[in-house]
Amino acid sequence: MSIAIIDCGAGNLHSVHKAFAHVMGDKASNLRIARSAADLKGASHIVLPGVGAFAHCMQGLKALDGVIDYLNEQVLEGQTPFLGICVGMQMLLETGEEFGEHAGLGWFKGRVKKLTPNDHTLRIPHMGWNQLQFAAPQHPLLAGISAGDYAYFVHSYHACVACEDDILASVDYGGQVVAMIGRAHIAATQFHPEKSQRLGLTLIRNFTAF
Repeated sequence: MSIAIIDCGAGNLHSVHKAFAHVMGDKASNLRIARSAADLKGASHIVLPGVGAFAHCMQGLKALDGVIDYLNEQVLEGQTPFLGICVGMQMLLETGEEFGEHAGLGWFKGRVKKLTPNDHTLRIPHMGWNQLQFAAPQHPLLAGISAGDYAYFVHSYHACVACEDDILASVDYGGQVVAMIGRAHIAATQFHPEKSQRLGLTLIRNFTAF
């Protein structure tokens, strides 16, 4: 097992690396930071964290030499296990609407839109702990995690996913907010596993077992 965490210049890199290192234990030496396609070569698992604005994260990803082409080849076609985190999930959709309209990777159909809770007392950004509601409880990433368990969120925009079959979990924040998406070997979370304590470490451990 060799896990590569992509540094697109807009991710919670230290915390993500620390959480994976904790889960991997004495195998943590097989964890690396990737800033080019060359850094990704040979990785058995790939992680894409992102924090901040959709456009900024996409610009950072595009600036990494050969990385998007490598992801399209090795993840979409080569079936390398992949985990997106926060904006790293949003970038998998077709379009983001934050600060204008910007193209995403297009792996999942849908758009990233501003959160507009139907309860006007709820604050934006959606920040803090919220309870997961499962759409696909048998998904291997959710092994050992129960519906109603709490995950940690920080975001002002959310993924409006076109295909309901791609939704693994959601939360209620003045309406349904997609918390996890996935298909086959590709999965992503709107919440931060690295900040979600037991739930997050369990999910990371499940991902390393893909």
